[in-house]
Amino acid sequence: MELTPLGFPPLTLAVFVGLALAALLLDMVTHRDDRPISLARAAGWSIFWVGISLAFAGFLYVQHGAQAASLFLTGYALEKVLSVDNLFVFMAIFAWFKVPDGLRHRVLYWGILGAIVFRGIFVAIGTGLLALGPWVEIMFALIVAWTAVMMLAGGGGDDEEEDYSRHLAYRFASRLFPVWPKLYGRHFFVARRTLEVEAHRTENKDLSLAAKGALFATPLFLCLVVVEVSDVLFAFDSVPAVIAVSREPLIVYSAMLFAILGLRTLYFVLEALKRYLVHLEKAVVVLLFFIAAKLGLNATDHLFHHGYSIDANTSLIIVLAVLGVGIVASLLFPAEEEVAGEVSDH
Repeated sequence: MELTPLGFPPLTLAVFVGLALAALLLDMVTHRDDRPISLARAAGWSIFWVGISLAFAGFLYVQHGAQAASLFLTGYALEKVLSVDNLFVFMAIFAWFKVPDGLRHRVLYWGILGAIVFRGIFVAIGTGLLALGPWVEIMFALIVAWTAVMMLAGGGGDDEEEDYSRHLAYRFASRLFPVWPKLYGRHFFVARRTLEVEAHRTENKDLSLAAKGALFATPLFLCLVVVEVSDVLFAFDSVPAVIAVSREPLIVYSAMLFAILGLRTLYFVLEALKRYLVHLEKAVVVLLFFIAAKLGLNATDHLFHHGYSIDANTSLIIVLAVLGVGIVASLLFPAEEEVAGEVSDH
């Protein structure tokens, strides 16, 4: 049987690529609007992605036997568990940038496409170039902890920010390339000619186009970059773990890809629940501190072998427990305005 460089016949590679591209195209077509995704819709899409993953596992079982299917499902489950932390970091990033609910799917969609590319690079190079992983994890742990503090101090407000000129990401990025300090619809970039018209509006009279360049990045693009960087940093944790399950590049990459694609819609399940469960955001802040501690412990254990680390199963149990406490607290102690609304109805 003819094999591709990935160790599988052309039919298997074609089915994987075709299935992934078809699902991505369907997702793009059905989420063209910028409306917030409801809980029912997010849950439905989460089930859809699990179904796609199981369908590919079934194909592997029929074509290559139980071992190939088992390795895929093991890698898929491991990547999913290890990537759960991403959800809470993404939530904090969106709160930090105050991205409107309707634009979050757009940021995540393009962020996931970037993650697919970077995961492919990591799988191609194996674990050889991930030697700096522990040091990167320590740095990222500090960033996550700082993000949690900022989210706690800011109250996690999601109101759209009018002027980003004082935002840390804007001040850093504006030194590298031209940035417009306000959101401009759903656009990542805006032409200078368009902004010259915008600059004459009364509400924009204090904004400047002093920077040179035909295109200006918007804060939405800066948010996308931060989401992408955070996902790459998390890959230092998950990629070596999944590669340890199987050395077959197609098995490893397909498991990661389907897990990541499903993770995006799982984020919107959590985001939708946050609207109804008022204390869930506090649980997210607690989880961010936990993620920072986990990253720090795991990284320093790799470096100094002190024996203290948090494995994937323990991490998942803690995440579920903290979320459970947030849900129960929301049911027992609803928001004051919600209680007031129920009283006025009576």
